[in-house]
Amino acid sequence: MSVGVAPPNDAPRGCPSCRDVMRREVFDRKMGGSVALDICFACHGIWFDPYESAQLTPGAVLKLFEEIHQNRDATGRPIAETSRCPTCRHALVLTYDMERTNRITYYRCPDGHGRFTTFVQFLSEKNFVRSLSPAEVEKLKAVVKQVRCASCGAPIDLARDAQCSYCHAPIAILDADAVKRTIAELSDEERARRTVDPTVAVDALLAGQRYSRDATPSFSSSQVVDLVGEALDFLMHR
Repeated sequence: MSVGVAPPNDAPRGCPSCRDVMRREVFDRKMGGSVALDICFACHGIWFDPYESAQLTPGAVLKLFEEIHQNRDATGRPIAETSRCPTCRHALVLTYDMERTNRITYYRCPDGHGRFTTFVQFLSEKNFVRSLSPAEVEKLKAVVKQVRCASCGAPIDLARDAQCSYCHAPIAILDADAVKRTIAELSDEERARRTVDPTVAVDALLAGQRYSRDATPSFSSSQVVDLVGEALDFLMHR
């Protein structure tokens, strides 16, 4: 079966589920530079190239959380039964994982090009949303018979299932305390990240290193080094 030609990195990508063109947005990267994410607000999903989710700065996670919150009232399309990688067009594989104490699911490319994650699963990954415990599911059964899967939108019959029978995502809830705690932690981490420590530049220069967006190459023995200029450049780009 032909899987087509991989599009250029900067080319618009089709949503793995609905095939509509996703919106590309740029977020800060932990080690400098940026991460360009492809988002389908119609399907409530985000395409992550390998390691992109882990590379987001705390501020970038907060920014993405705000965008998800702003689009919370838009009805999400159900995820297609067969979603395809926007790079190689292979069928994505439903995958189960753990992040801290939360069970999460996502759709990954079998060739390693990335993964498609719904908004709710991203929020679970970043600890805004938590999975209900078995005891909490039992309490929920006493008051409601059916809930909608927060991840794919399918109905969950609580009398029969404790997770979505379609995408197998656990029943999850947006915990107000968890949201406040996570926002506070990310805000603190972002402030710490942006706080300049002058000793970092001094230590780097004394070790014979200079600032680079991609690496920290050593100075050559014949090079004339501007210690003040190099230190300022190092600090301003952290």
